[in-house]
Amino acid sequence: MILLNSLLLPAFLITSGAAFTVPCQVTNLSKQAFIPVEKSYFPLHAVEPTQDLDKDYANPSMKFGKPLDDNMKEFNKFTVGFLKGSIFDNIFKGKDRDYARFYALETIARVPYFSYLSVLHLYETLGKWRKANYIKIHFAESWNEMHHLLIMEELGGADNFFDRFLAQHIAVVYYWIVVCLYIWNPIMAYNLNQAIEEHAFSTYDVFVKENPEELGKYPAPAIAKEYYRDGDLYMFDEFQTGTCEPRRPKMVTLYDCFVAIRDDEAEHVKTMAYLQEDVELTSKNDEACEIPPDMLIL
Repeated sequence: MILLNSLLLPAFLITSGAAFTVPCQVTNLSKQAFIPVEKSYFPLHAVEPTQDLDKDYANPSMKFGKPLDDNMKEFNKFTVGFLKGSIFDNIFKGKDRDYARFYALETIARVPYFSYLSVLHLYETLGKWRKANYIKIHFAESWNEMHHLLIMEELGGADNFFDRFLAQHIAVVYYWIVVCLYIWNPIMAYNLNQAIEEHAFSTYDVFVKENPEELGKYPAPAIAKEYYRDGDLYMFDEFQTGTCEPRRPKMVTLYDCFVAIRDDEAEHVKTMAYLQEDVELTSKNDEACEIPPDMLIL
């Protein structure tokens, strides 16, 4: 019963959503730099793992995972690119389908974090893994993706029944796929999601570069202002992997909103890449948050 509850509950959360109201600010896109995901640029609030005891593995990948070779990493990238280009982009083709495409993207994109949480809760229940900070980090990531989804719903991305039906059913199936992958090899699960988040970053990057003037005409959604600027920013800070300093996006126009979402996806990419390495993640909210000298971005 514990196993069933641990794995089933998030499946019911996948299709949940709500709609709020909408308003953003304009930043110079040329100043928005995406940091390539290379080892030297990995999450900057990390501490070296303790090597003394078996329980002191840096992260779940180091305890339960098996390293991937370059061929498998390339296969993951190819698979994600093929599915996105041949199926996803064709179903949501056309400028009038942008928000519907983003709604589907965000409905599916938050699923892996539910899967990670389910398995980590199971391991915690069985006494196999007790580092609660990874549960907190993955929850913060799912919280971030949920707010992306709420923004897309407010913009009308979920108005079509077929779009909702398709995205939600894919999400349920994908949840179980990632659960199995994460149990089998968390490095594989993280690497696959890294490839997906890289495509998400690219999708939003193209969108903001192609539509700066149009997006600048409209205010940011109210839910975006609440999440990025006016509300309790603890959960927003929790998933940041680029710095120990607080990240505070401008939030006035719809352009600012999509720039912030794009940069969130870059944070997810870095986190997924970092979780495949033997370094322990911390966040700005942790007293131990520090930047190893060899990972500084100057």
